[in-house]
Amino acid sequence: MPTDVILDVDTGVDDALALLLAATSEELNLLAVTCVHGNVTLDQVVPNTLNVLAAAGRDDVPVVPGADRPLKEPPRHARGVHGSNGLGGLELAPSARAPESEHAVAYLRRRILEAERPVTLVPLAPLTNIAALLTDHPEVRANIERIAFMGGAIGSGNASAAAEFNVRQDPEAADIVVQSGLPTLMYGLEVFGQVRLTRAEAETLAGSGNGAATLAGRLLLSRMDAFNRDASGLGDAGCVASVIDPGALETATHPVRVELDGTWTRGETVVDQRPAATASREEPWQPPMNASIEVATDVEAARYARLFIDTVSR
Repeated sequence: MPTDVILDVDTGVDDALALLLAATSEELNLLAVTCVHGNVTLDQVVPNTLNVLAAAGRDDVPVVPGADRPLKEPPRHARGVHGSNGLGGLELAPSARAPESEHAVAYLRRRILEAERPVTLVPLAPLTNIAALLTDHPEVRANIERIAFMGGAIGSGNASAAAEFNVRQDPEAADIVVQSGLPTLMYGLEVFGQVRLTRAEAETLAGSGNGAATLAGRLLLSRMDAFNRDASGLGDAGCVASVIDPGALETATHPVRVELDGTWTRGETVVDQRPAATASREEPWQPPMNASIEVATDVEAARYARLFIDTVSR
């Protein structure tokens, strides 16, 4: 039976690849896509999301606008990575439909409570919508199967020396999610860049004549051309692949918290990899984190690359 999922996105290039994978997978039942600030502004994220789903032939999937800024800080965007429109400069045919009028947090509450089976949330963006949902509507927790989010890092960051972009965008929101007590996977930078397609593979997709595969290939080629490379990572799409095929992902359970105060480390996902006995002896230096989640440590990259190609080409 397909897994019921809701994606939460800030549709840039890799979110678009993730949407294409989720929209074409027979192993997922894509209930809805909620939108949040991030790679570009919310008013660009929403049409990007609608247009990508239209290219995949999935105008049946509701698209719902949510938060346009973090809980505490001004929004910052990543147009230098994703282009001025978030899609590497690609102009897609505009979708004829409008987004839902409901706010994403209210929509998530209603849709999760109405679901016949527990829902898996797959946030691929700053966690503002998800944190607000869990804080304002704790009643939804009973019908959430798990959260698999793209964000964080065990080691170095990309938005700063210590912090990954999605978490650094809204550290308070990310800390709420990792503290939620729900089964949670952090698909972070250790695996984010490993799943890659070559230029030849992207060219094959782009020339396929299949709507979803063609767009996937064009997006990958735009990224390769922008950064003068002959391969490009699937990024967020790997997190979606981990929901479809969790067996290709290596994980470990660790205490995790988000640093909220450090001048140089704000937004860092602090992953405590010490043995529990060592951590307990050192409590005077660091209070208990009281929040353990699954952390991705390695991935069978070729397996997810093949899964992506086969699925979007279907």
